[in-house]
Amino acid sequence: MAVTVAVVGATGVVGREMLRVLEQRKFPAAKVVALASARSVGAKIPFAGGELVVREATPDAFEGVGIALMSAGAAASRQLGPEAAKRGAIVIDNSSAWRMDPDVPLVVPEVNMDAAKQRPKGIIANPNCSTIQMVVALKPLHDAARIKHIVVSTYQAASGKGHAAQLELEEQVRAVAKGESPVAKIFPAPLAMNVVMDWKAGELDYSEEELKMVNETRKIFGDDTIGVSPTTVRVPVDTGHAESVHVQFHRPMDVEEAKSLLRNAPGVRFVDGPYAPGNHPQPIQAAGTDDVFVGRVRKDLAIPGAINLFVVADNLRKGAALNAVQIAERLSL
Repeated sequence: MAVTVAVVGATGVVGREMLRVLEQRKFPAAKVVALASARSVGAKIPFAGGELVVREATPDAFEGVGIALMSAGAAASRQLGPEAAKRGAIVIDNSSAWRMDPDVPLVVPEVNMDAAKQRPKGIIANPNCSTIQMVVALKPLHDAARIKHIVVSTYQAASGKGHAAQLELEEQVRAVAKGESPVAKIFPAPLAMNVVMDWKAGELDYSEEELKMVNETRKIFGDDTIGVSPTTVRVPVDTGHAESVHVQFHRPMDVEEAKSLLRNAPGVRFVDGPYAPGNHPQPIQAAGTDDVFVGRVRKDLAIPGAINLFVVADNLRKGAALNAVQIAERLSL
């Protein structure tokens, strides 16, 4: 049955991507509503050959809404998510507000869609972008040999911090090209020609982003014994997160077994072939696509039975908008 779909945060970079994904995938909505904060009311967003006029995201705006796709930040989600659910909507939230709530499933459709069946608060959480692409790549390996320990280093794009961050990176690149010093306002330091630790501090000298990868991975796989050792950095790329991942298992994993599993994994585009310069997943290839690209699959040289791989995905699509829409597509309404 077709339902009304509300996109909350519709004028933001992820909200606009949600609308593009809904249109491109021909989501069977009876109606799509664009909601945002009061300052965006009246703005017009192209959609399906026409346009949507943005309305204010208030509790009453969710009357008659069947699915609410939310990407307006944690504070707005905490306020509006329960209001939307109270009015009968299934809320799929892209913020950090509900991810670790025990009564809210944290879902990646290719990994744990069954978790979405139990949603006591009427809310389903989208994981963090860096977590999503990693667990899609690791799911078939985990099923085969059960993961014991992950060491992951991320190379995250500017778009993960929003449209203003993308514009600042462009300005910084132009400044460098002119021989000028780049100015950092959105980022904590210049990103052009640089690599930056770009998240708030968490516990034990880890960033909040790094701790998200630890906690979310364990929740999604349903295994609190999995060790996760993360390092997250921002790199001067517009769109597309990359990750170097080392994985140890409870039984040795042969590299040919790993490759075979990944070739047939849902949501994965396997990049095969021996090492050669340029023969690996790249953000520029992943931008605008739906798949999680996985390549450079090889045995670890120090730890027998461990596997190393390189993972890339569009952080705005699979890392946010697409994941939310895929959840909505698979729900039994």
